[in-house]
Amino acid sequence: MSFAELPQPAPGEVLLICTCYENGRALWGGLLDEIAARREDDRLVLEGSGVRLRTVEDSGWDYLHGGNIPALVPDSSLVPPVAVVADIPVVYGGDGPLVVDLAATPGRGVRIPSARLGELLAVLLDGALTFDDLVLGMDRYGTYQGDGGRPAFPTPTSTPPRRSFPSLPSTAGALLVRTCFDDEAGWQALLGELGGTDSNGWVGADLDPDEIDEEHYPLTALVVSNPAFEGLQPGQVPVLVPPDEHTTLVALADARTFAEPGRPLTVVDLYDSPGQQAVLPCREVGSMACNLEIANMDFHEFVAEEGMKPWWAGA
Repeated sequence: MSFAELPQPAPGEVLLICTCYENGRALWGGLLDEIAARREDDRLVLEGSGVRLRTVEDSGWDYLHGGNIPALVPDSSLVPPVAVVADIPVVYGGDGPLVVDLAATPGRGVRIPSARLGELLAVLLDGALTFDDLVLGMDRYGTYQGDGGRPAFPTPTSTPPRRSFPSLPSTAGALLVRTCFDDEAGWQALLGELGGTDSNGWVGADLDPDEIDEEHYPLTALVVSNPAFEGLQPGQVPVLVPPDEHTTLVALADARTFAEPGRPLTVVDLYDSPGQQAVLPCREVGSMACNLEIANMDFHEFVAEEGMKPWWAGA
C-alpha cells in the first residue's frame, strides 16, 4: 500500500497530521480547541511559544500509524525533528496528540498533554529538550510527565550506533522477533514452551483447541530469527512494520528473555505510543495479543507500574 508523501514544511514549521477520517472528512476531536492557538490560513500559531503548526489532511492517511510517518517525510534538510499526529486516541479517547520522532530514532512516539503542546514543542525545536527526554519521562500510558505511574521497565533510549534494519514481515497477526543470538538452547526452549513452530514459521499455530489454557492463552505469532535484527531496540521497531497490514504486536526475544525466570518477552506498542515497551512472561503474551486484537484491552494495561505487583502475577 502506498501513501501520499507529506508536504514540505516551511522553515520552523511542524506538521500536524490528521490520521482519523469519517467518509473522507478529517476528524480532529477537540484538539484544535485544546492547544490554544490562533489560526492563520492552514497554520496554527501556538500561544505563548509562537510555534507554527501546519495542519495537513489526506483521507489516504486514515489509520496511518506513527511508525509509518517517517517514510512519508520528504527528503530535505528542512524537515523538523518531530511531527504531531491527531489519531484515533485523540479523536475518540481524548488523549493528547502523538509526537513522532523524525530524527533521533524515527518512528517512535510519545503523547503530550494538549495544553502543553506549544511549550514542549518550543523546547524540542531549540534543543533544550530531546526526544530521549520525552521517552524517559513517559508514564505507563505513554504520556510525557503524565499521572499514570512510572513504568517498572522504562523504555530504553540508549541504542547502538544507527544502522539499517530490514523491514519486518507483513502480517495482520503478531510477530516474535529474536534479537539476541547468544543462547541457541534457550531460543529453542522458548519456541518449545510456546508450542513449537509449524512449516510456515508460525509459533503456536498447531495447538489443539481442547488443550488451550484460557487463563494463559497461547501466543500465535510469525517467528523472525534473522541475525539482521540482532540488537534491535523497542523504539526502532515501529518504523520497520509495513503499513499494509495492521500487525497486532511485535514481541522481542532479547537478552532478558534468556536470562530471567519466565522467559520474559519485550512487547512493543505499535499504535498508542509507538516504541513503548511492556515486559511480560512469555506465557502471558498470547493473552495480550488476543485482547489487543479484539480491542478488549489497551496496551498500557500490560505495562507494569513501578512498585506495584502486576495484575497477571496473581495474588
